[in-house]
Amino acid sequence: MFIDRVTIDLIAGKGGDGLVAWRREKYIPKGGPCGGNGGKGGSIILQADTDAFSLEYYRNRRILKADNGRPGGPNQQQGRNGTDLKLYVPCGTLVKNAATGEILHDFTTDGEKWVVCNGGKGGRGNDSFKTPTNRAPNQSTPGLEGESIQIELELKLIADVGLVGFPNAGKSTLISTLTHVRVKIAAYPFTTLQPNLGFIQCEDYTRIFIADIPGIIEGAHRNKGLGFEFLRHIERTKLLIYLLDASGIDGRTPLDDFNVLRKELEAYNPEMLQRPFLVVLNKIDTEEAQENIVAFKKEYPFDNSTLLEISALEKTGLPELREAIQEKVKSQ
Repeated sequence: MFIDRVTIDLIAGKGGDGLVAWRREKYIPKGGPCGGNGGKGGSIILQADTDAFSLEYYRNRRILKADNGRPGGPNQQQGRNGTDLKLYVPCGTLVKNAATGEILHDFTTDGEKWVVCNGGKGGRGNDSFKTPTNRAPNQSTPGLEGESIQIELELKLIADVGLVGFPNAGKSTLISTLTHVRVKIAAYPFTTLQPNLGFIQCEDYTRIFIADIPGIIEGAHRNKGLGFEFLRHIERTKLLIYLLDASGIDGRTPLDDFNVLRKELEAYNPEMLQRPFLVVLNKIDTEEAQENIVAFKKEYPFDNSTLLEISALEKTGLPELREAIQEKVKSQ
């Protein structure tokens, strides 16, 4: 299961208590205070990691605690500090305050760290209270509690290209041939139930990441079908690819699909329509496709340079599509 939203309680470690202790050694008749300070509690640190692809680790871990600091010891020994708890999240993870919805942090780069909860300060032992006028203090302080918070982690995949289309438009077949990622392919709608992420290897050894979003249908912005649950994963893309079924085998025309997809994206987030895009007519190897393509071009309201024709199954037109994707992405 692809987990892209979780709520967890985080509790930093408590500081160790200070100690009241006295020196009782031979040849030191007056002795004196020697209780050490407690150690600091462990903090909780979030770190972005490109090797993490979902929030699956946190699915059954709803309360996470850092290590407590150890109490002070005799002979002015300070207690050991609690071990920090480091939690790894995918790049593109938003951290929100679960109570208020406020965005606390946005992880966008690999290795980025953020301390979400600081550990409690250690208590003072009686040795730290001695003064010239108070040579035998009989007091200490307890360690402070660590910070705690309930947060919501929300993943928005960071990809260069977002691939959107109706169920059965051929998105899974296309991403598997473009990126050599193994995804589920079948002859029925909604075979993709979670976003798939792959990359195109360019000649200069750079990579272009593509996110395949589960099929969008009319009313998706009202949570119909798979709803808007996965639309957040294309909010950060540089380029949108509308993949349309040119065969019209499901009784819809490519133009109808295109208009519905744009309307759904606009209803979800109007800024999506301002993003650079390509329109890709798929399944041109079918008998019905050519008539639908001619009708589509007559009504297509944008420049024909944004329009490509392919057959993902027969791998027709894929070199031209790769070149157009690389050109669009690198121009951003």
